[in-house]
Amino acid sequence: QVQLAESGGGLVQAGESLRLSCAASGRTFSAVGMGWFRQAPGKEREFVAAIDSSGRRTYYPDSVKGRFTISSDNAKKTAYLQMSSLKPEDTAVYYCALYRRGLYSSAGSVGSWGQGTQVTVSS
Repeated sequence: QVQLAESGGGLVQAGESLRLSCAASGRTFSAVGMGWFRQAPGKEREFVAAIDSSGRRTYYPDSVKGRFTISSDNAKKTAYLQMSSLKPEDTAVYYCALYRRGLYSSAGSVGSWGQGTQVTVSS
């Protein structure tokens, strides 16, 4: 069993920053990376960021590249998502993901999900 505990969501104004954390526990030894997805009301869950198990490679879609930064502390089994220059369209529930396969942009590669944390960006 794997547990993912997220923290750091909240309400901010456009242009501000926010940092999310995700701490993993349990049987995580087979994971190939950690990452984040988000889902806005009425929309599909979309890929936001991923980092491989070595912590050396990161992946982002164009929508957040240059504004969001993912990092990890493998000793703590924790991933972080630093979000800067936030926009109202970044408003969504953000889900931490533990990957079982290396196609990081696909939700089908995720083995375990966190419970989600709300991020709201006001204009």
